[in-house]
Amino acid sequence: MKYDAIVIGGGHNGLTAAAYLGRAGRKVLVLERRHVLGGAAVTEEVFPGFRFSVASYVVSLLRPEIIRELELSRHGLEILPLDGTFTPMPDGNYLWRVNDHGRTRREIARHSKLDAEAYDEYGRAMVEMARFVKPILDMTPPDPMSLNPRDLGKLLVLANRFRGLTTAGQRDQLQLMTMSASDFLDQWFSTDVLKATMSASGIIGTFLGVRSPGTAYVLLHHYMGEIDGAFRSWGFSRGGTGAISTAIAAAAREAGVEVRTEAPVARIRTNGGVAKGVTLAGGDELDADLVLSSVDPNLTFLKFIGAGDLPADFVGEVSRYRFRGSSGKVNLALDALPDFRCRPGPGAHLRGAISISPSVDYMERAYDQAKYGEFSTRPYIDMVIPTLTDPSIAPPGKHILSCFVQYAPYALRRGSWDEQREAFGDTVIDTIAEYAPNIRDVIRHRQVLTPLDLERDFGLSEGNIFQGELTLDQLFFLRPAPGWAQYTTPIRNLWMCGSAAHPGGGVMGAPGRNAARRILGQTK
Repeated sequence: MKYDAIVIGGGHNGLTAAAYLGRAGRKVLVLERRHVLGGAAVTEEVFPGFRFSVASYVVSLLRPEIIRELELSRHGLEILPLDGTFTPMPDGNYLWRVNDHGRTRREIARHSKLDAEAYDEYGRAMVEMARFVKPILDMTPPDPMSLNPRDLGKLLVLANRFRGLTTAGQRDQLQLMTMSASDFLDQWFSTDVLKATMSASGIIGTFLGVRSPGTAYVLLHHYMGEIDGAFRSWGFSRGGTGAISTAIAAAAREAGVEVRTEAPVARIRTNGGVAKGVTLAGGDELDADLVLSSVDPNLTFLKFIGAGDLPADFVGEVSRYRFRGSSGKVNLALDALPDFRCRPGPGAHLRGAISISPSVDYMERAYDQAKYGEFSTRPYIDMVIPTLTDPSIAPPGKHILSCFVQYAPYALRRGSWDEQREAFGDTVIDTIAEYAPNIRDVIRHRQVLTPLDLERDFGLSEGNIFQGELTLDQLFFLRPAPGWAQYTTPIRNLWMCGSAAHPGGGVMGAPGRNAARRILGQTK
């Protein structure tokens, strides 16, 4: 049987691309290596009764166009709001920002009245910057070296939009692309814990510190979340992050897409520089007019094809593409809630994100250790307790604590991650215990995922959660390589549709949607 298109990888981007192609009447097959769909956006019952969002754990960046066009709500997707961020401090104080703007201003005023006033100005500036960038997320990047009128037209549109900004807006955009998250926030705020917690969004998915140039853009990338029209909102999907992938898969199947799990690809078959299909690990050969890869460039080109079948300059670009995973994940099954010394007992402060980011120096010291091949002994930790919003994912009275941890460098100076895994888990729990002393007493089970585990289990090279760092030299028309940012590749009929393509990582779906729309536009 020959397919119109075969999609490699059943993560949310691969499923999104397949759904759009299927809705256009194409005969599509999705191949997923694991036993469960979703890639890193997956829900699994790791321990009896406890259903973890094993890797990706919150939702915000998922494009509203995808939710609407694929009718994901009809296919079971329900987003539950995540209310704010709680940051405990070593001196017994805390910072608690919530979705209520007035309450957040009053909370910031406890630390600095000037910062509370600046918070409005900062919010307005970020909204304007996000409005400038957000349309770019749905755009096929123009090639600045091309003489194609369509590419030149897009560049002119971008230039005119930039010229249309106020002088302050133009300044902010330029600073955003060049400054560190910490320096950028210094322009508005003086409260250390506020700057540290806000700057944390600038380091996610990068091997950089909060004082590293370029991290201000990553801060904006995470600022652009939207749920039901509410800007800068974050939430949980009921049933875990895997419910997003399940809903997209349901929309794809309804459109006639065939989906296979436990179907690892061994090779992309080519003939004369043209993709012809794939060979599975079991030896089966599947033919297709088009092949779409939602996995990263390392796997797509250097494993599934091989350098000998690609132009030498392109192989060089792919070899230089940086992953540098720096994140780990610790998932805890709890008998009771953590009890924070600065705000004892249960309460609404536990229903949002809990951020261990007490100061800018704390964040930068965590990065200092990673630079020298060590995991942070006092790491930045972003925690959520999804069972307070969705009790269905754990037994009655029990809870899940999901911990995103940075820094955990893929390349350790001493030992291996297999040797260091439990020590890393202990460090995370020791750090939490400094703020919530009861944590050790209430842990029933724990799952520790290192960058090596993210690579092995989810196919994320070097454990990078975005399929490559979101640095300025790996964004827009440079992602994943100069001249190849329009979802095409040097192999004709082979397309990229994962997070390694524009606009990058996060549970967004935009790369999959953009790639499918480009294919359909070229092959009507």
